[in-house]
Amino acid sequence: MPGKPLAISSRNYLFRRFTDNRSALFGLCILVMLVLCAVFADFIAPNDPNPTPPDLAIKLKPGFWSEEGVEGMPLGTDALGRCVLSRIIYGTRVSLSAGLVAVGIAMILGICFGTLAGFFGGAVDSVIMRFVDIMFAFPALLLAIVIVAVIGQGLDKAMVAIGIVYTPQMARIIRSSVLYIKEMEYIEVQQAIGSSRLRVIFRHVIPNSIAPVIVYGTLMLATAILDCAALGFLGLGAQPPTPEWGAMLAKSYSYIVSGAWWAATFPGLAILFSVLGLNLLGDGLRDILDPRLKQ
Repeated sequence: MPGKPLAISSRNYLFRRFTDNRSALFGLCILVMLVLCAVFADFIAPNDPNPTPPDLAIKLKPGFWSEEGVEGMPLGTDALGRCVLSRIIYGTRVSLSAGLVAVGIAMILGICFGTLAGFFGGAVDSVIMRFVDIMFAFPALLLAIVIVAVIGQGLDKAMVAIGIVYTPQMARIIRSSVLYIKEMEYIEVQQAIGSSRLRVIFRHVIPNSIAPVIVYGTLMLATAILDCAALGFLGLGAQPPTPEWGAMLAKSYSYIVSGAWWAATFPGLAILFSVLGLNLLGDGLRDILDPRLKQ
């Protein structure tokens, strides 16, 4: 019980630092909005994102800013007469879940390999880190394209590919934390009293090394959403008629020159604001959790 007031004080301090960071609060608001759109898309979206059959009579109609707009479709329609707003809302669910799964894969693999490399060192560290260096030699998106080309197209394949591509970054981060943590006195005490290596790793090393992983995972989520959109834009990610932001851009960007700018602009803005919000939130968490940045 003596440590409880100190823990409460520490949590209050972290909470106060977070609330004082306006950019982090703005990023959190964007993330909450994305989550709400993803969870309640069935209730928020004004129309079916994939009506069957599509109404080609209202294709590429403008939104609320024009008298030619269609009632109930405030952001206009795409080339198949589908509601752009409804597809963006449902696309939030697709893009956010894809990013979360990709980052989850990267975190699980990265924590496993990074912990093994940092804790055991020696030949284990050399083999894992050399493999990581080889993967770093390739541009992330290019490597993801190669992996998708090997395992096949589709949103699920894209998530796996992005997760594999991000694993080396996560492994390096967790390895650096483990190298520092394992030299702490309490780790030496645990080893001296006969605690097994597995107990030391899972009870002490990983829990105390996880803070930078959480911060970097938030930043990585923004990049994962962007890469999922890029693969969708190239036709390697989500396949039609899935309402995914990158795929929506791929089908609509050619209509910008013909005047139907809304079909591509609004999905692009959805990508922009989601990436911006997650980056701001990640920067705020880094400022709070990194002791070197505390005033």
